[in-house]
Parts: sequence; structure tokens; C-alpha cells
Amino acid sequence: MNSSVKPGITWPVFIEPFDLYLFGRGEHLDLYRILGAHPMTLQGEEGFRFAVWAPNALEVQLAGSFNDWRWAEFPLYPVGSSGIWAAFVPHVRRGDLYKFGIRGVDGKIIYKTDPMAFWAEMRPGNASVAWGLREFAWSDQEWMEKRKNTNILHDPLSIYEVHAGSWRRHHDDGNSFYSYEDLAAHLIPYVKDLGFTHIEFMPLAEHPLDLSWGYQTGHYYAPTSRFGNPEQLKKFINSCHEAGLGVLLDWVPAHFPKDEWGLGRFDGTALYEHSDPRKGEHPDWGTYIFNYGRHEVHNFILANGLYWLEEFHFDGLRLDAVASMIYLDYSRKEGEWAPNEYGGKENIEAIEFIRKLNSVVHGKYPGAITVAEESTSWPGVSRPVYTGGLGFTFKWNMGWMNDTLSYMAENPVHRSYHHNILTFSMLYAFSENFILPMSHDEVVHGKKSLLAKMPGDIWQQQANLRLLYAYMWAHVGKKLLFMGGEFGQWNEWSESRELDWMLLDFATHRGLMQLVRDLNGILRREPAMHMYDTDWQGFSWVDFSDYQASVISFVRRGEGARPIFWVFNFTPVPRYDYKIGCRDFDLYKNWHEILNTDSAYYGGGDFGNYNGIRVREQVFNQHQSHISLNLPPLGALALAPCT
Repeated sequence: MNSSVKPGITWPVFIEPFDLYLFGRGEHLDLYRILGAHPMTLQGEEGFRFAVWAPNALEVQLAGSFNDWRWAEFPLYPVGSSGIWAAFVPHVRRGDLYKFGIRGVDGKIIYKTDPMAFWAEMRPGNASVAWGLREFAWSDQEWMEKRKNTNILHDPLSIYEVHAGSWRRHHDDGNSFYSYEDLAAHLIPYVKDLGFTHIEFMPLAEHPLDLSWGYQTGHYYAPTSRFGNPEQLKKFINSCHEAGLGVLLDWVPAHFPKDEWGLGRFDGTALYEHSDPRKGEHPDWGTYIFNYGRHEVHNFILANGLYWLEEFHFDGLRLDAVASMIYLDYSRKEGEWAPNEYGGKENIEAIEFIRKLNSVVHGKYPGAITVAEESTSWPGVSRPVYTGGLGFTFKWNMGWMNDTLSYMAENPVHRSYHHNILTFSMLYAFSENFILPMSHDEVVHGKKSLLAKMPGDIWQQQANLRLLYAYMWAHVGKKLLFMGGEFGQWNEWSESRELDWMLLDFATHRGLMQLVRDLNGILRREPAMHMYDTDWQGFSWVDFSDYQASVISFVRRGEGARPIFWVFNFTPVPRYDYKIGCRDFDLYKNWHEILNTDSAYYGGGDFGNYNGIRVREQVFNQHQSHISLNLPPLGALALAPCT
């Protein structure tokens, strides 16, 4: 107990009327500087200023480790008619635990954590920690300035998705988490070595249940204490930027858990959520849904997204479960949802929130990106708000992911009957700005790891996975790979243990990692592989019709860049003297392999065209010139003109 805090000594505090006005309109972009707990000095006394929105409360008290959690010793005072309660409490120290005791309209007292707390207890505790916005000496100015002038649509983007609690664990002290300092020492050089441009963390906001992976957020403004304090997270991100790595955050504005100490029924009423369960409760996840139409709630979650970009220098936000936000009937049967004012199923209020968020992010933080995990055919997800779109920078291409994994799971002897699944993606590839995701969702809950999904014996499984990665990196769209995929994790991912790093004792798994490293290298070195990821200028089919052999080929292009020719053989049959005609062969007469997934370096059988490829000036398939290739079994080739 902090004995220097004297019961009953709280002072009303002044909040600027303009701040209250903006909050009431839902437009206070740094609301977290007004609400929450902030250190201050008043009349010569040091302490903390506390402010919380609880408009239907009859009484609000502060309780904490400084008074053994007793009620009625530290009252907060209403701030006009704003619904905010606030007070200055002298002698509260940084690191003290606290909650708000709220007496609801029914007279019952409930203890709630601070929605704006900047740090929180390590689970199983859930109290807020008096912390404040502490100054941090950023040294990433060069990165931030470069980000402002970068058009990420035309630059290479290759994302390594990480669950910070299970990438690696300490073995000498009971399987404990890596700290942010540990991650800086090991994760940053690892990702740099593999050639990824960005790290994307699964949710880092504080959450009480490890099994939720962070998607049931308990404290929206508090980085989880599992790995360190907020300043240590800032230091990690600063180190990433100094190393030339971007950092993205998985963010969950779609729903929140029903824990009695959290946001739900915060002041005894449905405050952050809808009172109507047809709008306010998610049937699949047992969670509440934000009431985006209420200005103050809209403001709470809007300011939260901006908080991570402003205070922590994250380079972007990936929004989870966007489809559940924009559809009122998402995962609901007839009669379980309420239509909008026009009788439709679109959640107009959530759509307006999303558009507002994206407009503000792109205006206030040029170069930062927003990414939608959106699994439907909603039009214009990654199109500007002023054209009627939702305004995201990118959308996850869930259709490509599902189709590709479905095709790859087929026994190669049957793939010729499913050829259209492989080629279908190019019918819509430029309808959005896409990221191709092989994420955590595809390697859990009985889905098996990517390697274990592949058909055939062990050799074929590994060859298939190498082929899949080459196809993914060659295909238009930015890339995302979940941790462990880079070396061929056999087991499904689990949040309770680290990855199976012992697999790197085996040459084939090291070979797969080398392939990912080389694919990232080609992606970054060759402008043709990233310049027009969102435009037809960057892609030309060469032949997608050879379904009998399950072979496809295409060319990637970039302005002023040499073309990169790709050919894929999705059967375990080596093909000799396979002829391909292409207009690029009229322009460049000598080609060479820049990547062969069957290389012995990657664990393959070394079948290929290592003596170079010379163009034959003979008509083939309506082209004046053609080449003849040896296609490796279950293999991919990337060719470039000799210069």
C-alpha cells in the first residue's frame, strides 16, 4: 500500500470545453490525452489526474493498491454534462494499480479497469497501472521521413507474421516469454536475414487469455505486459526502424470480451456496446460488438487506432474481422439480426467508422498502411473513400489463399481436373490492392501446417511447399507468411510453445528457408516483381491452358526493368524439352535461371537448365520465337534475360 495517499483527498480537475466538444462529436483524435490516468502536479502536489467516461453512473470512486482497494475514499467528480468523471489524486505513484468503482443506476457497485490505461497487470491480474505517456527518445527519424515519401503499392512488401509469445521461449526458466529486448536481439536480425520488409505482430494490446492470441482485447491502450513495459515496446520498434524493418500491428476494433471488469456494461448499462443483442453481441465469439453509431464510442476506438501509430510509430494496422463489422447479418440466421434504417444488411455506422479511420490515417500519417482482413466480395475495400470505397491500403486475398491451398492439397494426378482453381485468381487480381496471406489461421484448429497439407511422400510434400512459395512470390500481390512456414514447420502452431526450431538441424528444412530468403531477394532486387503488383501492366499470361500437364507460365514486368519469366510444373513428372513461346523471347535472345525450386540448395534433385537457355527463332504457339526447357518435377523456374 502507498501510505502517502490520504483518503478523501481528491480535487476536481478542469477539462477544456473544446476537448469535451470534440469528444461529444466523436472527433477527438488524441482522446487518450484527456481521459485515463496522467501524472501531474497540482498546487505543489505530485500525483495523477484520472478521468473516465461513465455517463449513467451515480457515483465513481478510485480504488487501488494505494488504499487496499477500499471503496469511498477517492471520489471522482462529474465534468459538466459530458458524462466524464475526473479528479486529481495526490501522491499516487507510477506503477500503482487502480480501478474505477462505479455505482450504476441499479445501485450496484462494479469495479472496472480504466479503458484508457496505458499499462495493465500481467494476467491473471487485470488492474490498470498508473503509468502515463512517458517521453521516449526516438531515433528513427530517417525511417519515418522515408516512409512519408514511399508509395508502398509500387515497393516490395513481404511480411513476416509473428505471435510474440511463441516465436521463441526461454528454456532455462520454465518456458518463459521472450521480452521485447530478447526479440530485438534475435527476431530483428532473423527477419532481416530472410529478406522480409515488415514484421506483423498478432495483437499486442493486453488480453487476459493466452488462448485468444490477443483477439479478445482487455485493455485497448495498454501493450501487453507479457513482454515488457510500453517504453520497451517503443524501443523495439525504434530498433526495427533503425534496421530498415517496418512493423505492423494486428488490431481488433470489431468486438471485445464480456469480462466483468472490462468494457462491457461499463457503467451498469450498455455503454460501449449496443443494448440490442441482435446488434451488440457476436454469436460465434461470445463477445460484445462496439456501438459505432455512438459518438463517444466511435471516438474511443478511432483514437485507439491512431494511438498505436502516433505513440508507438507502428507503420500500419491490420484490421481483424472486417466482414463481421460491415454486415449486420454476419454469422446470423434469419431473425437474429436487425436491418439498418433502409432495410439492408450493411452496418452503416461501422462502415462510416472504417472510412473515417482510413481517411484520418492516410491524411495524418502518410506512408502508414491499413489492411483489411475481409473475406467477402464487398466492392472497393482498398479503394479511396472519395470514390465510395472503404479506404484501406490493402485487402487480404482470402479467395486466392483458399483456392491455392485447395489446389495444392489435391493429389497431383488429379490437379489437371482443377486447373481453373489455380488460374481463377487472375480474373479479379487487380480489383483490389491485395496481400497474399499464408497466415496463422491456416495452421491451427486441425487444418495442419502448410507442409503437412501437401500431398505425397515426404520428398513430394517438401517439393510441393517449395512450389507453393514460388507461386505465391511470383503471383501479383504483396506477401505475408506466418512464422514457422519459412522452414517447414511440421506441427500445427500452438500459442503455448515455441516453434520447432530443431527442424533446422535437417538440410531440407534449411533449404526451404534458403528458398524463402532467395524469393525475398528476387522480390526486392527485381522491380518487375513488385512495381505493378496492383496493375495489369505488371503481369502477362504466357500459357495457362496446359491443364493436362498442369503447367502454367507468365511474365512479371516493371517500367524500365527486365522481365521475369516464371513457369510452374504442378506434377511430379520431369518434363524434357518443354516448348514455350513468348513475345519477350523476340526481344531477349539469351536467358538464364535466377531461381529453380528443385535446386539442391533447397533440398531438390537439381533438375533444370543450368547451361543457360537460348531462344530458338522458330514459330511456336503463334510467336516468332520460343525456348525449350527442362521442367523439374513439382518445381518452379524463374528466368531473366542475360545482360
